[in-house]
Amino acid sequence: MINNPRPTVLLEEVTKAFGDFVAVDSLSLKAFAGRIYGLLGPNGAGKTTTIRMIVNITMPDSGRIQLFGERPTPSLQDRLGYLPEERGLYRKMKVADQLRFFARLKDVPANQIEKKIDRWLDRLKISEWKEKKASELSKGMQQKVQFLSAILHEPDLLILDEPFSGLDPVNLELLKEIVLELKGAGKTIIFSTHQMEVAERICDDICLINRSRKVLEGRLREIKRSFGRNAVSVRLEGSDGRLDESALVSKVRKHSDEIEVLLAPGVSAQELLRELVNSGALVTKFELIEPSLKDIFIETVSEAG
Repeated sequence: MINNPRPTVLLEEVTKAFGDFVAVDSLSLKAFAGRIYGLLGPNGAGKTTTIRMIVNITMPDSGRIQLFGERPTPSLQDRLGYLPEERGLYRKMKVADQLRFFARLKDVPANQIEKKIDRWLDRLKISEWKEKKASELSKGMQQKVQFLSAILHEPDLLILDEPFSGLDPVNLELLKEIVLELKGAGKTIIFSTHQMEVAERICDDICLINRSRKVLEGRLREIKRSFGRNAVSVRLEGSDGRLDESALVSKVRKHSDEIEVLLAPGVSAQELLRELVNSGALVTKFELIEPSLKDIFIETVSEAG
C-alpha cells in the first residue's frame, strides 16, 4: 500500500526525439517510495532515454518531470543513485579509490566513507579485491563495484538500468536481496530491464514500453489478474495424449516434466481434472496458473500492432 500520495518520480506527457527519431513519445508515469517500479520493454523501446531524462542527463523536448515534487536540479543529485546500462569504471584505479571518489561526489561525510566501503564490500563478498585495479576484476565483480557506487550514499531514489545483466545466479540473487532490502527501507527504485522473468519476481508496479510508447501500466498483481487465463499446469504419469484429444482443451504446451494446458472457453479446471481422473490417468500435479509477465507483454504488444 502506498502511504505517501505524492510520487517520488512524476512524468507527464514527456517526449524526446533525436532528429526524426522519436525515442520517447508522450510518456506519463508515477513511481512511489517503498515500491519497485519496473520500466520494461525490449531493447530500443526508450527505457534508457527515459532514465537519462529522469536523472537530468538530457532534457525532454516537451512534457514535465518532477523528482520529490520538484523540477530536477543539480541540488537533488545527492538523493539519486544511478547504475547505467553502459558500465564504466576507471580501469587503472583501485576499487577502494573509485568508491572513495564516488562517495565524495555524493557528499558522504568523510568520517563515514571507509566504514561504509568496508561494510558493503563485505556484504557483496568482494573485500579481498579492495586494493585491486578495476582491470583485474571479472565483469561480474566490476558490476558489483558499480552497483555499490550507486548505493553507497544511501540515495532516496535508486535507478537501475539492466542491473542483473551478465551476473551468475548466485550474484543475481545477492543483488536482488539487497534491492528488496532497500525497498523495505522506503527507497524508491526504478528497475529497467528487458528480462521479464526477473522483473516479475521483484516489481510492484510496471510500465511496459514498446516503440517509444507506453502500452501498459499499473500494479503487477492487478495487471496479472486482469489478464487471467483459464490455464493449468499438469503432470501425468503415463500417456498424456488424452490432453491433445480432449474437447475441453484449446492448447497444450509441453515442457520437460509437465504440461501447460489452456482450457477451451467456458471450461472449468474441475471439468478437466474430472475427465483425467475418470480416464484412469494418474495426476501428480494439477495447478491453476496465471499468465507470466512475458506472456502479457507479448499479448499487449501484438494487440498494439
